Amino acid sequence: MTTATPAPGTVTTWKLDPAHSSAEFKVKHMMISNVKGTFSGLSGALQLDETDRTHSTVEASIDVATINTGDPQRDGHLKSADFFDAERFPTITFKSLNIDSAGGPGYEVSGELTIRGVTKTVTFAVEDLSTPAKDPWGNQRIGLSASTKINRKDFGLAWNSALESGGVLVGEEVAIALEVQFIQAA
Repeated sequence: MTTATPAPGTVTTWKLDPAHSSAEFKVKHMMISNVKGTFSGLSGALQLDETDRTHSTVEASIDVATINTGDPQRDGHLKSADFFDAERFPTITFKSLNIDSAGGPGYEVSGELTIRGVTKTVTFAVEDLSTPAKDPWGNQRIGLSASTKINRKDFGLAWNSALESGGVLVGEEVAIALEVQFIQAA
């Protein structure tokens, strides 16, 4: 069975596959090492312009309650009002505004990132979309990797604690890395 090549100007819809996608973050802890965490509750869609990918759009959301740093006590603190305030702000969202070619196979995707009710424009460096591949169930899939850095204080994640030795418990810069698979919608 062959896959038909889309007609010029064709826009296809791809749904994010949460079982094969993750959002990871890392932040300095005690100014000596990084602590990593993941979110597993991702959802979203990509409207892919097959002729000119810079005309594509993407929207995604993350369920804050799915945070996992490997320490249930820390996860509970991150969900509290000190950080994400998951009860009042249960999702993190992203909506693309602009996609530019990065001069090679990748793209720069700028958009509105909303965390804790605060929206800021951020730019993700995106590795080129993979070539579509058919899974064992007949679905077409594509994947990508993306990354950015944010200042957590810009989004109201300001809690911290001074260290006796100087410095602070939690760094301000947060590195974000996404690994995402999409399934073509019928």
